[in-house]
Formats: sequence, structure tokens, C-alpha cells
Amino acid sequence: MKILLFAGLLLLVLGIASLVVPIPHSESQGIKVGDTNIGVQTSHSERVSPIISAVLIAGGIALAIAGTRTRPSKN
Repeated sequence: MKILLFAGLLLLVLGIASLVVPIPHSESQGIKVGDTNIGVQTSHSERVSPIISAVLIAGGIALAIAGTRTRPSKN
């Protein structure tokens, strides 16, 4: 059960971080003529869709709640 709690908290942190932290992305384009290489490298940052962040947060909360619940012992 502690694994579910840990996984839930991890998903919750990732969901909140995905709302704030942009993910860097770079592309290289160019041509090569003989021994000469002419190229341009572009980079930009994109944020994850808010829907994906909401799903991560909701899943993290659900797993954290499931991890804190205890099953009744069978006597």
C-alpha cells in the first residue's frame, strides 16, 4: 500500500510541475555539401496541455488516497 501512496505523490508532483515548467525542445536542420556542413539549430520550450496536467494530478490524488486506505484484517 505504501507503493501506491508513493506513486500517487510522485504523479501529483509531476502534474503540478507540468503546469509550470516548460519542456525544452531543439531541432537541427541543415545541408551537407562535400566536407562543408551548413546548419541551423532552433530551440523552443513548450508546456504540456492543461488536460494532461489535470489527469496527472487527479491520478496522483486517487493513488495517494488508495495508498492510505487500509483493508480490514480477516480474523
